Amino acid sequence: MDVFLWIALALLVLGVVGSVLPLLPGALLSVLGVVVYWVASGFSDPGPIAFVGLTLVGLVALVTDYAGGMVAARFGGASTRTSIIAGVAGFLLMFLIGPLGIFVGVAGTVFALEYLDHQDAEESGRRALVATVGVLATAAVQALLTFSMLVGFVLTVVL
Repeated sequence: MDVFLWIALALLVLGVVGSVLPLLPGALLSVLGVVVYWVASGFSDPGPIAFVGLTLVGLVALVTDYAGGMVAARFGGASTRTSIIAGVAGFLLMFLIGPLGIFVGVAGTVFALEYLDHQDAEESGRRALVATVGVLATAAVQALLTFSMLVGFVLTVVL
């Protein structure tokens, strides 16, 4: 096998790992793996339909990664303003205290801002819990999507 196939496979595997580990852009690494091999093969392998399909799955995973927590907070009843601030807080705290920062940032922000708006600790806690579960669910969805990219790539290129 040529070196570009190994590079692509390594990027796709790192993409799966990165989909569950913060600070590693899983979906982006997976898309990069497909693109690297496609360019190295002279734009012929994987074929155009497989390339577009794999790339679209990667883009869905990318959007899921960055918007999932905010969407979950909104779904749980938090305001749009709270959802956006919680997403930013989780992202920033991830760099300060690691993976725990995502949960602390999202849950803490949703709880605090919703409590300030409504003065209802129980409802604020429920909204914060839904947002936190949403963050976990988006990681699971992203892991499934990046894993499906890896399998799809192997089926179309290697086998």
